[in-house]
Amino acid sequence: MRNRFSVADIFHRHGGAYLHGHPELSHAQVKALAAARDCRTAALGGHLQACDKCGHERPVYNSCRDRHCPTCQAMKQERWIAQRMARILDVPAFHVVFTIPSELRRLVLSNQTVMYDLLLAAAADTLQILGRDRLGARLGITAVLHTWSRKMLLHPHVHCIVTAGGLALDRSSWIAGNARYLFPVAVMRKLFQGKFLAGLQTARSMGALHVPDDLVSRRAWTAFKAGLHGRPWVVYAKRPLGGPRHIYRYLGRYTHRVAISSSRLLAVSDDRVRFRTRGDRHVDLAPCEFLRRYLLHVLPPGFRKIRHYGLYAPGGLGAGRLRRARELLAVAEDAAPAPAEPSWAALAERLVATLRQCPHCTAPMRDTATIPPTRWHPEPAILDSS
Repeated sequence: MRNRFSVADIFHRHGGAYLHGHPELSHAQVKALAAARDCRTAALGGHLQACDKCGHERPVYNSCRDRHCPTCQAMKQERWIAQRMARILDVPAFHVVFTIPSELRRLVLSNQTVMYDLLLAAAADTLQILGRDRLGARLGITAVLHTWSRKMLLHPHVHCIVTAGGLALDRSSWIAGNARYLFPVAVMRKLFQGKFLAGLQTARSMGALHVPDDLVSRRAWTAFKAGLHGRPWVVYAKRPLGGPRHIYRYLGRYTHRVAISSSRLLAVSDDRVRFRTRGDRHVDLAPCEFLRRYLLHVLPPGFRKIRHYGLYAPGGLGAGRLRRARELLAVAEDAAPAPAEPSWAALAERLVATLRQCPHCTAPMRDTATIPPTRWHPEPAILDSS
């Protein structure tokens, strides 16, 4: 059943006032909020549809296509899943999550690109080093950055899907890992911490890191870093359930998710937004605080929050390794081919056909006229760069 509240309602009611009252917002934040506010409304224009069978007419408005918009992610999500299904190896895989200590969040706010790049790189390096040193193999890794908690607070962490095994470094064989156990969590945690802190210091030494005034001095910075060693660097690994295709479909629900979805909203009014956090728990926020938290998770323009490493790395070298791994697995397992997944084109065609169904008689509807936008946008619709 469709929720009677939507995140778009909050943008419509309070987005304009919030934009006018917060001139300190970045250009990316302004674009994201304005796009989500105007998504699928007359502001972006659209077209008029008519049903030849029963005569019903309706306006259909354009989507904003912004990657931060809660309304625009379904087709991108299905496309991503279809693309990954065409590339993954049919071997067991693990779901591993890397989280940085809360003390680092203050640096994230003013160094998004540096800190998120570092988080993704440290997580991937940790897995690749352990794959090389403990298995003598190159793993296949997909990493997805998330920045939020269930309360929409800043909580940067990375979800990784990792093959249980990999291609031998000399490409001579496939080395199968333990299907029930990846690497010791304590070892992953220590290596991840070391990689991240080394990268953080390098960024600081190169002048690429903006630090608060109270951390500018060498003594304060050294004390800050020392304190991070005693803080929790949370790493955990989930054993594979249902094979790699199941895991990618599970993660696919989150790849294009944003900090909040309409399904979690419980109440929206002029002075309150209530949404579910976990189980029966909920939180009440003033609309301005809801929007502030939402905008914490707007990524820098062009930032890639989904990245692939090792056997799944893009480019010619990664493709060659992946092809070799497929050859070895086919010989070693002599397995039947995995069941075919529907192509992205077929999924898109099915979705478009569903959207064009007349709500009264289910007959297909056709476009009869163009609806011009009511609000002028000086820039084109934002494309998803993830």
